[in-house]
Amino acid sequence: MSFALITGASKGIGRAIAREFAARKINLLLIARSEELLSQLAIELKSSCHVEVFYLAVDLSEPHAAKKIFDWCAEKKFIVTILVNNAGYGLSGGFDDHPADQHINLLQVNMIAPVELISLFLPHLKQQKKSYILNIGSSSAYQAVPFMGVYSASKSFIVNFTRALKYELKDSNVVVTLVSPGVTASEFNATARIPEKGLKAAEKISMTPEEVAKIAVKSLFKEKTEVVVGFLTKLTVFFVGLMPKKLTEKIGSKFYK
Repeated sequence: MSFALITGASKGIGRAIAREFAARKINLLLIARSEELLSQLAIELKSSCHVEVFYLAVDLSEPHAAKKIFDWCAEKKFIVTILVNNAGYGLSGGFDDHPADQHINLLQVNMIAPVELISLFLPHLKQQKKSYILNIGSSSAYQAVPFMGVYSASKSFIVNFTRALKYELKDSNVVVTLVSPGVTASEFNATARIPEKGLKAAEKISMTPEEVAKIAVKSLFKEKTEVVVGFLTKLTVFFVGLMPKKLTEKIGSKFYK
C-alpha cells in the first residue's frame, strides 16, 4: 500500500494538503509535533474520505528526526510514493533578538530535515513506477528580508536546492515540484510573531491554507517545476527581481521590525 508523507501536517497548509490528498483517495502518513492534533485529523480523514491514515508525532528541530521518520516507515513497511516537505516556521525581529539555539532549530526544521528526508527516501522513490517530491518554499525566498533574515535565507536554500534536484532527476521517475506561497492565513504568523503592521500590509494578498493546498497539489500532479502562489504574489516576486536590492530590503524591513 502506498502513501503520501506530509511534514507539518497538523495545521495550516500541511493539514490542507492532507485533506486534498485524502479527497483524491491517497493514503496518508502525517508528521507533526502534536499527537493530539494528528490523531484528530487522522480520525477525520479516515471517516470522511475512507483512506488509510497513520501518524507519527516528532519534533523536526531535533537532530536525526528525519531518520526516526524513515525508520518508522521501514518498520511498518509503508511505501512512500509522495514526499511533502511542508514543515517550517519563521522568527521575526532582529537577528540578535533570538539566541543561537532558536536560529539553529529553525534551520534544522526548514533546511536540514527536508534534505535528510529526501536523501533517505530517494532510493525508495526511484524504485516506484512514479513518485513525487513537493517542497514548500516561500515568496520571501526571492529576496533578503531584514528582521526575518534567517527564515528568508532558509527558504532561498529550499528554492535553489529544489531547482537543482529537479534538474538532476529530470530523466527519472521522480517528479520534483517547488511551491512558494505568499502570505497565508495560518498559525505561521503567530509563531513568527509578525508585527501588526506587517499583518495589515499583507491582508490584500493573503490566501487561505486551503487555496494554497489546492494549487500545490494540482501543480504537483501537473509536474510543474516551480510555482509562486497567487497573482499578486507573483507580481511582487517579479518586481522584486527588477528593483535594486537596497530598495527591496528597505521596503521589506518595515513589515517585520
